[in-house]
Amino acid sequence: MPKTVKRAYKFRFYPSPAQSAELTRTFGCVRLVWNKALDARTRAWAADGRSTTYVQASAALTEWKRSDGLAFLNEVSSVPLQQALRHQQAAFAAFFAKRAGYPRFKSRKKSMASVEYTRSAFRWRGGQLTLAKMAEPLDIRWSRQLPESANPSTVTVSRDATGRWFVSVLVEETIEPLPLIDAMVGVDVGLSSLAVLSTGEKIANPRHERRDRLKLARAQRDLARKQIGSNNRQKARRRVARVYARITDRRTDFLHKLSTRLIRENQVIAIEDLSVRNMVTNHTLARAISDASWGQLRSMLDYKADWYGRELVAVDRWYPSSKVCSACGVLTDQLPLQVRQWTCRCGAVHDRDVNAARNILAAGLAER
Repeated sequence: MPKTVKRAYKFRFYPSPAQSAELTRTFGCVRLVWNKALDARTRAWAADGRSTTYVQASAALTEWKRSDGLAFLNEVSSVPLQQALRHQQAAFAAFFAKRAGYPRFKSRKKSMASVEYTRSAFRWRGGQLTLAKMAEPLDIRWSRQLPESANPSTVTVSRDATGRWFVSVLVEETIEPLPLIDAMVGVDVGLSSLAVLSTGEKIANPRHERRDRLKLARAQRDLARKQIGSNNRQKARRRVARVYARITDRRTDFLHKLSTRLIRENQVIAIEDLSVRNMVTNHTLARAISDASWGQLRSMLDYKADWYGRELVAVDRWYPSSKVCSACGVLTDQLPLQVRQWTCRCGAVHDRDVNAARNILAAGLAER
């Protein structure tokens, strides 16, 4: 059955000088409203244990706009300011539910910024997007087609640390499920091979961060030599940011292609339920684990499986997939990490990672 989902399409755009100035001004106003609202909430709670609602924060925003010192808040669209208060309300809800930490103040020095426009603050007409307070549509590079009869509900404009501008368009889309197939696969993630499949295939780890490590180190040394506050330091900071952006973009592209392939070729995908947050506390492997980005791969598989009618099964992280013989099911007492191939007493010879992937698949099918 077709599934209707909300899906964001992200594109790069090139603002005119006037649009850039308007968006930069909006970024500053959103940051100011967030910080003032957060300060007011914190003070109210510290003073008498009183929590602040979104309605109260919105009323305070109206009073700020009427004051002489903050009258400039009226110069930008009011929608991004209101959205900042809604996001802060959601952040506090997550904090009280113990799903996140206490919301933080936004720094002026942080070069990354984003604002959100709802339907009343932009015009979508003839495939062109015009934001509130702007006379001309954005110069967007449409790298892929939006769904037919797309009607954006939310538009998020962002600028990354390198100075690149992006617009994310949220639309409601009906996705047809993929045809049912019989193929199933177990996936064992690792560092030498990013993923080993129960079919015996090993997918190499691209190690994007390692490939650009020398270039990154050189850019960071150059940044460290620049005088704080100087224009040259800002230029050096952007060079560092460009290296990081290159690493991130290549990693994300690779993971999208890998996850899409696994979803298209298999009806059931079984993976380990790893706790990456705990694993990166190992300072010896933290950099390599972060570069592999197992959590991002898991997230992509999760939502793509939901979209396309596939089944993703997570196996208990404590299941000894490497030590169990996939042929006879006997558990080996000792199997040091450096042992990559071993022979069971039943005579079966195992590649450590392929054996683990096969056991993950068997355990996943047993948990369905």
